[in-house]
Amino acid sequence: MSIYTAPQQDTIFVLDQLVELDKLAARYALEDVSVELADVIVQEAGKLATDVLAPLNAEGDKHGAVLVDHCVEQSPGYKDAYQQYIDNGWAGLTGPTEFGGQGLPNVLGTAVNELWHSANMAFALCPMLSQGAVEALIAHGSPELQAHYLHKLISGEWTGTMNLTEPNAGSDLAAVACKATPKDDHYLIRGQKIYITWGDHQMTPNIVHLVLARLPDAPAGVKGISLFVVPKYLLSEEGEPTELNDARCISLEHKLGIHASPTCTMSFGDNGGAIGYLIGEPNKGLSYMFTMMNHARQSVGLQGLSISERAYQQAREFAKDRTQGTHKDGKKIAIIEYPDVRRMMMAMKSGCEAMRALSLYAAADIDKHHHGDIDAKQRVEFYTPIVKGWMTELSQEITSLNIQVHGGMGFVEETGAAQHFRDARILTIYEGTTGIQALDLVGRKTLSDEANALSQLLNDINNTVIELAASTDKTLQQITPRLTLALQKATTVKNWLLEQGKLDRQLTANVSVDYLMMMGYLCGGWLMAKSALCASKLHNQDETHDKSVQYSDEFLIGKKGTAHFYAEYYLPRVYQHADTILSGLSSTFSLDIDQL
Repeated sequence: MSIYTAPQQDTIFVLDQLVELDKLAARYALEDVSVELADVIVQEAGKLATDVLAPLNAEGDKHGAVLVDHCVEQSPGYKDAYQQYIDNGWAGLTGPTEFGGQGLPNVLGTAVNELWHSANMAFALCPMLSQGAVEALIAHGSPELQAHYLHKLISGEWTGTMNLTEPNAGSDLAAVACKATPKDDHYLIRGQKIYITWGDHQMTPNIVHLVLARLPDAPAGVKGISLFVVPKYLLSEEGEPTELNDARCISLEHKLGIHASPTCTMSFGDNGGAIGYLIGEPNKGLSYMFTMMNHARQSVGLQGLSISERAYQQAREFAKDRTQGTHKDGKKIAIIEYPDVRRMMMAMKSGCEAMRALSLYAAADIDKHHHGDIDAKQRVEFYTPIVKGWMTELSQEITSLNIQVHGGMGFVEETGAAQHFRDARILTIYEGTTGIQALDLVGRKTLSDEANALSQLLNDINNTVIELAASTDKTLQQITPRLTLALQKATTVKNWLLEQGKLDRQLTANVSVDYLMMMGYLCGGWLMAKSALCASKLHNQDETHDKSVQYSDEFLIGKKGTAHFYAEYYLPRVYQHADTILSGLSSTFSLDIDQL
């Protein structure tokens, strides 16, 4: 069984060199926030991830959550692990101090969340949904709702959920049929929601459901959806859980993976109506829910990195230990010495490093936006579908490579490789499929703003190309022409989209997923190149140079090596996707339905 270790050095390198955390903290007067603090936080989080959460991962896969008398019993050991998680203060890491949180930047929370999801994604989904509920209540909840629920959610004493999907309303939220009827100072919620992650459990004394529903006089479609807080237990005047609300789990899904994460069908109002409280204004629930959903989309993208890192670590250890064949001197050959296995290991490692760079880089822009940077808001919106779509798609490849490295043993459940592959499969579906992310990227995030955000990003990449071209480092010189060509291809695509998008939206929809994947590989290549630039500069510095963090020569040389491999192996995919986009994929509808 694989052992998980937090990738501390690479995480700190990204925070230090790419995010420039010390500068960010100084710019926004974030007292006590520094790379040195981040180093301590990641180290301590890594202990809980390795010692407590990771050992439960395989057991939770074998012994998933179960439903007994409409109550979900979580997997063995999870309640104790969750108690350790909140006792150590991890739930409130990024929460506002006025509600009992520690007020640390989102980018630090992202770095830590990677570790939870790598160690045990099924477990980490629970606090992930709570963080999204916190974001929605902070942004849109009344002072009364905030007073009742935020302190307990931020501390982790209670957990939160997101209730959107219904049997006849999947991605099409215009079809939401759940009803909300006014009564006194509250509403009665009636309806059913499906696929509700951690919709019930016994780890906390209360669960706070955020539920989309329609008022009696609501307009049709998405403009008629409101958002409600529906607690599992109603609160006393002192704010403590008392009477069980009319909301219960009536079934659990039997899933391909993440068996320890209960995916519930929730029924509201079987006995007269579940009591709920309106968040914000009537009929604005969908826009409010997107506050929670956008947070969740970047978090799901992060899960793509997390499960890939876990798979990479497992493959690395297996490839070092597994022998096949002998040298001339009779010494056995570890399979990691063979070219194809080495190719797979480099593909996994460089892919993980690129995803980590992008997830933390994008997370830092959320912090900048929260502190009033208008341009950062545009970048966050542009990055979100790429983080969610590209990173989860790449995780399918990397977790599959783990099985391939293991050979036939990877296809056997006992090795644990199959679990990571199965667990990752939901990620391209959660919080909007890859196709939905791609339409968002090409439509709202590119064509609607005349490709302004894209143009700014391409300009940033060009600045990196200029810096690469001026370097005398041989590795950087080998990266330069590949990133240059990728930039040229992306620029051509931008111009094509602006021209063709005005003429035929169907055409741009045809190529939207290729566009998303192209931008993912391009962003990854850009940030890997920036990483190589930083590593080269650090490696050439005099040993007496003042550095807030010390990096070994081996690590710095390794950063350049993985960037070089990424440029050779992954950047050509930018060219491929670009060529597909420029074809327009007009053949997509060349067959009628009966011919398919």
